[in-house]
Amino acid sequence: MITFPLAVVKGLLSTLGERRFLLEEFSVGCEEDQFDNLEKHTQWGIDVLEKFIKFVKERTEIELSYAKQLRNLSKKYQPKKNSKEEEEYRYTSARAFLATLNEMNDYAGQHEVISENMTSLITGELTRYVQELKQERKSHFHDGRKAQQHIETCWKQLEASKRRFERDCKEADRAQQYFEKMDADINVTKADVEKARQQAQLRHQMAEDSKAEYSSTLQKFNSEQHDHYYTHIPHIFQKIQEMEERRIVRIGESMKTFAEVDRQVIPIIGKCLDEITKAAESIDHKNDSQLVIEAFKSGFEPPGDVDFEDFTQPMKRTVSESSLSNSRADGKSEPKFGGKSKGKLWPFIKKNKGAGPEDFSNLPPEQRRKKLQQKVDELNRDIQKEMDQRDALTKMKDVYIKNPQMGDAASVDHRLAELGQNIEKLRLEVQKFEGWLAEVEGRLSMRSEARRQSGLYEAQNPSAVNSCAQDRESSPDGSYTEEQSQETEMKVPATDFDDEFDDEEPLPTIGTCKALYTFEGQNEGTISVAEGEMLYVIEEDKGDGWTRIRRNEDEEGYVPTSYVEVYLDKNAKDVYKSLEKI
Repeated sequence: MITFPLAVVKGLLSTLGERRFLLEEFSVGCEEDQFDNLEKHTQWGIDVLEKFIKFVKERTEIELSYAKQLRNLSKKYQPKKNSKEEEEYRYTSARAFLATLNEMNDYAGQHEVISENMTSLITGELTRYVQELKQERKSHFHDGRKAQQHIETCWKQLEASKRRFERDCKEADRAQQYFEKMDADINVTKADVEKARQQAQLRHQMAEDSKAEYSSTLQKFNSEQHDHYYTHIPHIFQKIQEMEERRIVRIGESMKTFAEVDRQVIPIIGKCLDEITKAAESIDHKNDSQLVIEAFKSGFEPPGDVDFEDFTQPMKRTVSESSLSNSRADGKSEPKFGGKSKGKLWPFIKKNKGAGPEDFSNLPPEQRRKKLQQKVDELNRDIQKEMDQRDALTKMKDVYIKNPQMGDAASVDHRLAELGQNIEKLRLEVQKFEGWLAEVEGRLSMRSEARRQSGLYEAQNPSAVNSCAQDRESSPDGSYTEEQSQETEMKVPATDFDDEFDDEEPLPTIGTCKALYTFEGQNEGTISVAEGEMLYVIEEDKGDGWTRIRRNEDEEGYVPTSYVEVYLDKNAKDVYKSLEKI
C-alpha cells in the first residue's frame, strides 16, 4: 500500500499553482500584448501605404487637369483656318508666338506623361501590393492566433489532469485515514476493516494512475510550450517582421519612382522652353517692318511743294503741282481720290467702301498689280482643278469602253463637255487679267526707268530740274494728265508673285525644304521636283497653298506646300550644303 503524506501533496499543489500563474502571466502579459501591438502597427503601415497611393492619385489628377488646361489655352489662341489671323503669322513676332503655343502643347503632353507613369508605376503597383500585403498579414496573424489557441488547449488539458490528480490524492488520503480508524476500532467487524482496506488501495491506485497521466500531460505540455515560445511564435514574428520591412522598402522605392518620373521629363520640358527662347530670339523687327511696308505700299510718288498762286495777275486760277487727280489730256476726268476738295493730298485719300471695278483700277499701282496677280493665280488653280476632273473622267470613260459591264461610256460625255467649256471660260478670264497685269507691270517698269534716268539727270543738272519744275503746266481742271502722273509715280520693289519678273537680283533663301512626293510642274510658274530632293526656299506659303523654291540660280518656281517639308533657318545655305554632303 502506498501512502502520500499530506505535506507532500500540499507542496506539490503549491508548486503547480505557482507554475500555472507564471505561465498565465507570460502568455497573457507578453504574447497577447505583443500580437495586439504588432497587429496595430502593421495596420498603421498599410494605412500609410494607402495614404501615399491616394496622394499620388490626386497628383495624377492635378497633372491631367493642368495638361488639359494648357492644351485648351494653346488651342484657344491658335489661328483659325481660312481667317484673317493666318495672314498675321507671316510676321516673325506672330510666328514666334505660334511656336510658343505649339511648344506649350508639347509641354502639356509631358504633364500627361507624368500622370500616366505615376498611375502605372506607382498607383497601380502599390494598389496590387496592398491587397497582397493584407492577405499576407491576415495569414500571419491567423497562424499566430491558431498557435495561441493550441497552447491554450494544451494548458487546459494539463489543468484538467492536474485537478484529477489532486482530487484522487485527496480521496486516497481520506480513504487511508478511514482505514486506519477502522483498523484501530475493536468494535468494527473484520469484514468492515477489509472493505475499508480495499477502498484505500483502490483510491491509492487511482491516485497513481492520475499521477502518471498528469506526468505525461505535463511533459507533453512542456514540449508544446517550448516549441510554441521558441519555434512557432518566433517564426511567426519573423515573418511579420520581414513583411513589415518589405513594406517599408516598397514605399521608399515608390517615393524614388515618384521623383524619377518627374526627373525623366525635365530634359524634354527644358527643350520645350529652349524652343520658346529660340522662337523669341528669332523675332526680327526689321523684317516685320519691311513686311508692313511691302503690304501697304501704294506706288505713288510723294507730292511736291505747293506753288504760290498769285491772284493779283489776271489769269485763271491754277492748281499746284501736288494735285493727284488722274485726268486725261482730252478733258475726260476720272474720279478724283481727293473727294470734294481738289487740293487734298494723297496720304489722306479715302478708300472706296463699295465694290471696285473688275480690273482693280481704283487701287494704287502696286496694290493693283498684287490683286491682279492673285486673281491670275486663283484662276490658274481653278483651271488645274477642272483639268484634273476632266482627266479623271477621261480615264473612267476609257475603263467603261474597255469594260462595258462596269458602266456606260456615254454617260460621262456631258460632264466632259461641261468641263471643257469651263476650262475655256477660265482661260479667257486668265488672258484678260494677264493683259491687265502686263499693262500695269509695263507702266511700273517705265516709271522705274524714268525715275532712274530722272535721278541721274537731277544729279548732273540740278539747276535745270528746278527751272523745269517752275514751267510745269496743269490741265484745265487743275489735275495732271495720265502721262504726267506716270512720271511722278514711284515704283516700289515687287513682292509675292511679281518676283518672278525681276531677274536683276534673285530673292535670298530663307530656308531649305525636302520634297515629300514627286510633283510634275506643268503650269507656268511651277517647278518639277522629285521625292526626297533637297531645295532652297525663297518664299513662304502666303496662304494660297504654294511655296516658292529654287533648285539653282536659273531654276525656280512654285510647288504645293503639302508636297514639301520646310526648314526655315537664318543659316539655311550652310544647312543645305551640309545636307548635300550627307
